[in-house]
Amino acid sequence: MTSSVPGPAADRELVGGVSVDGRGVHVTAQGTGPLVLSVEGRYVWSLTPERDGTSEAGGWLVPWPHVLHRFLDGVGRIGVTDVTGETAYVDADVSFGSGAGRLAIVDGDGNPLSVDKVGHLTRSFAATDESIREEILAGTQRALRDLRETCGVEAYLNYGALLGAIRDGAMIAHDSDTDVCYLSRHESPADVILESYKIERTMRDLGWNLLRMSGGDIKLLLRLSDGRVCHIDIFVAFYVRGTFHQLGNRSGQVAREVILPVSQVELHGYSFPAPADPEAMLAFLYGPSWRVPDPSFKYADPPAGVRRLDGWLRGFRTTMGLWTEFWTGAASEAVPRRSSSFGRWVHEQLGPAQSVLDVGCGNGRDTALLARRGHRLWAVDFSRGAIRLTGRRASKRDVEVRTEQLILGELRHVLTFGARLARDPHHIIARRLLGALDGAARDQFWQLCSMALRGERKLFLEFAATGDGVPDAAPDGLEQRLDPEQVAEEIRARGGRIELLEVGPGDDMFDQPDPAVCRIRASWPASKGSNA
Repeated sequence: MTSSVPGPAADRELVGGVSVDGRGVHVTAQGTGPLVLSVEGRYVWSLTPERDGTSEAGGWLVPWPHVLHRFLDGVGRIGVTDVTGETAYVDADVSFGSGAGRLAIVDGDGNPLSVDKVGHLTRSFAATDESIREEILAGTQRALRDLRETCGVEAYLNYGALLGAIRDGAMIAHDSDTDVCYLSRHESPADVILESYKIERTMRDLGWNLLRMSGGDIKLLLRLSDGRVCHIDIFVAFYVRGTFHQLGNRSGQVAREVILPVSQVELHGYSFPAPADPEAMLAFLYGPSWRVPDPSFKYADPPAGVRRLDGWLRGFRTTMGLWTEFWTGAASEAVPRRSSSFGRWVHEQLGPAQSVLDVGCGNGRDTALLARRGHRLWAVDFSRGAIRLTGRRASKRDVEVRTEQLILGELRHVLTFGARLARDPHHIIARRLLGALDGAARDQFWQLCSMALRGERKLFLEFAATGDGVPDAAPDGLEQRLDPEQVAEEIRARGGRIELLEVGPGDDMFDQPDPAVCRIRASWPASKGSNA
């Protein structure tokens, strides 16, 4: 839930108890409720001190979101108000970093950015021209029509778009995408997934560019005339034994009569199908206070329901969001751009003009090295932020690199990808990948290798190894150390053969000294009767 962007506080008396500096927002005033922060008069971020902050001197410190760190250098006019804009706590110039120049929280084309509800930087509807808004509305209308008329599912407007339509008849200022849902006729999660894949194929045939996010979540990529890409999320909803489930992560008791037959709602003059009882749906999604704007609202999802949806539809992407934040935030700037010693080690063992798959490519430092040395490179990662960094690096180096998302942990995705690799053989390299995977994802990586490396192709690995007195692997919380013998045994269990295993001093992801680094070269013997 959200509100309009607060106006200037110049004519209002400032209320004490809130201050802003390079660490974040300090709140000693009690009961402020959600706060809205603007920079140079534009909405940037919303927060709830009691929920988002840590205790500090009789109040709270709410740190700046990681995605904003790279912008915090210079002087900016900072405003902090309540969600209505009627109560102003801060309206002053604040200096950050060097203090040189004015803060500009904008993208490469100068478009204003804000932090969305899941912590990503995006262009909100408040920073969207009316003509572009019309394109988004028309695109969402087309998506719902295609879902209902061609895919044959009961699709309806939902989440923030529905909230804006019912509350104000307008898009929520701080939202950045539109969400639609459809109620599946199926109650078996397996049938729900099959239906979702059928919808994906149909939507592709209708000309949509899309990404699959899970077994029941598709993201349509609507390219707009200003160059940006607006997301239209398609979430499945279904019942299992009387309990209603809806991606993302909603579950509980909702009568079918709340959803069907669909009603119609108006959004900026456009008509959209909506749940039969929109108010009841919004109360289920946002709670009884859904009519009260709260731009810092966060869902309180039932843990049991989240576990079921993870198991049924997602697999367990336990660190995908953290790695995406890492590669799109300031932390990634600490990763060197020059090639690693691992990349050079791999190149020394390859013949000329080899095909190489870089799994967990990160910022593409080794991808670019091997491509410059004449190899054919295919770079994959489960972070789209990393994929973008790799693509940009390849472009700057004027080398050709194929990039794609690979989600280890999603078995169907891995098996499909492995089948493609079996027909187009590549060596596989993976630096600092294994320690970032949970057990299921690591097992699927071995599955991928066993499908793709039969014959003369090799696997080249580097990871942080266990040892007496060694420090935690870096980045902290994103990578763990692994026992080299356990890794070797996992490779053998999948039919692989260890050709080389060495442990010694090396470098971590940031090229800082690491006392225990393991490198492995492995192969998978060709099957009997194979021509590989």
